[in-house]
Amino acid sequence: MPDPAAPDALARDAAETESVLAHPVVRPDTTAAYGDHPDQVIDFYAPRGDQERVPLVVVLHGGAWRAPYDRGHLTPFADFLARRGFAVANVEYRRGPAVPQQGDGAPVAGRWPETFDDVAAAMDALPALVADALPRADARRTVVTGHSAGGHLALWASARHVLPAGSPWRLPEPPPLRGVVALAPIADLLRAVELDVCGGAIQQLLGGEEEFKRRRESADPAALLPTGIATAVVQGRTDLTVPYTVAEEYVAAAARAGETVGLTLLEDVGHFPLIDPKADACAVVAEEIAQLAW
Repeated sequence: MPDPAAPDALARDAAETESVLAHPVVRPDTTAAYGDHPDQVIDFYAPRGDQERVPLVVVLHGGAWRAPYDRGHLTPFADFLARRGFAVANVEYRRGPAVPQQGDGAPVAGRWPETFDDVAAAMDALPALVADALPRADARRTVVTGHSAGGHLALWASARHVLPAGSPWRLPEPPPLRGVVALAPIADLLRAVELDVCGGAIQQLLGGEEEFKRRRESADPAALLPTGIATAVVQGRTDLTVPYTVAEEYVAAAARAGETVGLTLLEDVGHFPLIDPKADACAVVAEEIAQLAW
């Protein structure tokens, strides 16, 4: 694992962050609501090209489930996938409260249960919304992808059929997905807590010690295995935000559950190149999605 204190690692991370945030927001072709809250919306990007039926990619943004980080920073990635010939749905969801702050001034991460309510509702609403918004999308070839905290949510969305009995988000059968491609995901919450990923965001999402223990079984992808859904993880080996050992722990948990999860570790790649259209890593991600979708 890279030394976070190494000057070259910090400089590379800063440059990668600056690069991905330098892209202007790309306006969608259309937007639809899946609920009444302002954050309960999905942006749709029509596929470029003339192919009649194309796979649908559902993307979930990261940002540690915190309010300041919305779907805007993922729009260049959504547009990149649309230019690759995919139909794309960029999902917004409720994150941490916009006003309350931690003692250090940082925004609070996530809302329980609203963050999960929204992802479940969005996924359930997508077939009807896509039929209107993206008529060329083939919903039978749907792949879910997400970055960082969005990678966590993508894995969770594909595992709702194995949620504990009585969960309001549980599906009676596996979701109709071709697969999930998780990008630098916060995929194992226990390991992520050990590493203090995103500065306490996971504890804020799930609550205090007792709440964390109780809620983790419904929120931690590493506790929701096996899923039977084709799953691939793409991770930069020099990621300082979500270290690659988090992904490795998730892959190991899947193996213990009798399931194989693909793990692609990219050398000299940090957290953000995976969603940066200017980076070679982004093309690797598109290929991983294509392998599942087609």
